[in-house]
Amino acid sequence: MADEVSRALSAKPGGDTIFGKIIRKEIPANIIYEDDQCIAFHDVAPQAPTHFLVVPKNPITQISKVEDADKELLGHLMVVAKKCADQIGLPKGYRLVLNEGPDGGQSVYHIHIHVLGGRQMGWPPG
Repeated sequence: MADEVSRALSAKPGGDTIFGKIIRKEIPANIIYEDDQCIAFHDVAPQAPTHFLVVPKNPITQISKVEDADKELLGHLMVVAKKCADQIGLPKGYRLVLNEGPDGGQSVYHIHIHVLGGRQMGWPPG
């Protein structure tokens, strides 16, 4: 946990990200789904028995930077998250997480949805 907080506190928007490299196939990933708008793949440091990411191919840096024109893409990401959760088999539920900025734990400045499942999630989450 402390490592992720440290990464979030030191991360800065701008430049290429690990997700850009995965999208371009420069870094391998265990891909679940891909289309012309997004890619979904298993997280390399899972925080739950099932943990995957849904990442838009358009590199929007932060959820706070989205605009009205991004509505369809954001909706598409949610639908893909649901389809992948169904495909993987999370019938008892799952949690969707978007991190925003340093206090929100954002360590990669390319928006992405974390999908976590396979166990009971605690509340409150933070």
